[in-house]
Amino acid sequence: MLTEKIMPRFSETDVLGHINNTVLPVWFEAARAPIFKIFTPDLNPHNWKLIVAKVEVIFKGELFYGQEVEVKTMIEKLGNSSFVILQQAWQHGECCAEGRTVMVRYDFASKSSELLSDAEREALSAYIL
Repeated sequence: MLTEKIMPRFSETDVLGHINNTVLPVWFEAARAPIFKIFTPDLNPHNWKLIVAKVEVIFKGELFYGQEVEVKTMIEKLGNSSFVILQQAWQHGECCAEGRTVMVRYDFASKSSELLSDAEREALSAYIL
C-alpha cells in the first residue's frame, strides 16, 4: 500500500467548514503519482500511457481543515489492459472517503487499449489489496 499525507488548505473548505467534495478526486489523483511512474517514469505527458475510464468517490464522514489527512492507495483488481485503484482518505483514524479509479493502458496513436506488460503487472502487483 502507498500512503501520502496531505494538510488540507483553507481554500479547500466549503461554507459548512468541511473539505469540499470536489477536492477528494484531486487528492486521489495526486496520490496516484507512484502508480503513474510505473508507466511513465519521468511523468512526461508526451509519453503518457494511461487513461481514466471511471472515477467514483464514496463519502463516509467529514474531513476538516487544518488536520492531516492520510491517503492510502492500493490496487484492487488487475485486468488484461486495465486495473482498479482503491484509495481511502483517513483523518483521526477514521476512513472518511473511499475512491475507485479504473485506469486503462492506452495507445494514443492508435486510440485503443493495450495489454499490460508483464513488467507493469508485476509492479502493480506490489500494491495489490
